[in-house]
Amino acid sequence: MKAFIRDTLIALVAVWTASISAHAAELAKIDMVVFGPPSLGAFLTPIIKSKKMDEKHGIVINFVERTPGAYAAQFNSGEFKVGGSAALLSVAVASSRGVKVSYLFNLFDYFGAVVTEHPDIKTTKDLMGKQLVAATATTNYAMFRWLAMNQGVDLQKVSVQNTATPGLIGYAMANRADAVQLWEPAYSILLAQKPTMRTLDLGMPQLWKKTFGTDDVPYLGVAAHQDWIEKNPELVKKMYATFKDAATWVRANPAEGAKLIAASIKGSDPAILRKLIEDNGRLGLNVRSASEVKTGIEAVYKAGLQSGYLKAAVDPATIYSGLGK
Repeated sequence: MKAFIRDTLIALVAVWTASISAHAAELAKIDMVVFGPPSLGAFLTPIIKSKKMDEKHGIVINFVERTPGAYAAQFNSGEFKVGGSAALLSVAVASSRGVKVSYLFNLFDYFGAVVTEHPDIKTTKDLMGKQLVAATATTNYAMFRWLAMNQGVDLQKVSVQNTATPGLIGYAMANRADAVQLWEPAYSILLAQKPTMRTLDLGMPQLWKKTFGTDDVPYLGVAAHQDWIEKNPELVKKMYATFKDAATWVRANPAEGAKLIAASIKGSDPAILRKLIEDNGRLGLNVRSASEVKTGIEAVYKAGLQSGYLKAAVDPATIYSGLGK
């Protein structure tokens, strides 16, 4: 009898193991390069992986973290065909250099801030003659350049010091610069640790609406090489559904979601991230297909041209239409 039970259990385990292996084999693997935390590109990663939202849609997303510079080099070269920290202006620059890529769907709308403890800095114009620390390789800074220029700031008169994205909080905490330009989630983490920081009123929503006639400022999402897209249109749909589910889930479960995300960001507080998720005004979590925000995307391209960040009109093919509106 004992032998019968033993053999039965062994057989059941074998069937179960084979079933799991077969299921894993059915899931399509997608290698997606992203920025490392703290960054928006890594914000939903813990949610997707802990809740296995990718597997629920028949895919396995392998998130590979890189610095902004390495991300751009490896995505543009095609080493990674899919990028999950795809800022629109980066997509535009890649396209201008002959890299055939498309912005598939938006994840986050634009938010950027300038913080300071310097008593003489009250507006963006006051930055002239001062030192500003920023991650100048990022398109968040590129968008700030457009904003500053349209407010009459001569950036040639601003001493801009570049640092990697994770270093922005450190500069601000140590008061090693007159001002720091940064965004979420680093912005909320910084203010929680150093509430004496003042945030300049950049007037972005009003200026954007006045200039382009739209409230949409799509900023960062998922992009892919067009040859990969042509071969994998169904995987694009599954990725979109995955991120859509992750965004819906984290908005509905901010406390649990904040804990999962905080675990991936050194020195972060779940309470801060929870508040950020619940408010969403600065976080800007807004998962929509590229077609849905086409007008906003075109406005971002125009801003890039106006600031000189882009040198020529952007190929319309960079706006993916396969997900519909």
